[in-house]
Amino acid sequence: TALHSFRGCAVREFTFVAQKPGCKGLRVTTEACWGRCHTWERPVLDPPYIHRHHRVCTYAVTRYASARLPGCQPGISPLYHYPVAVQCHCAVCTTLDSEC
Repeated sequence: TALHSFRGCAVREFTFVAQKPGCKGLRVTTEACWGRCHTWERPVLDPPYIHRHHRVCTYAVTRYASARLPGCQPGISPLYHYPVAVQCHCAVCTTLDSEC
């Protein structure tokens, strides 16, 4: 299925640059959640004047992995920990593991 027409929530390969102060960046490929979830809003007559149902594709099950960053200054740990998606689902966004 083409990604532009995909509906749902799934685990997908994702590449990012792991960075922290005092170390050089490192390109890391991992698994992350990606997709489109059913979302809607409708006006209502009483406050707050809107009824919402907003869900995002987010982690259901994760494990953590580590990468060793290059060029770290003395006294700075080169280890960088990041989540790896094992299973994803549509749910209310939480800032504990997602950018909302």
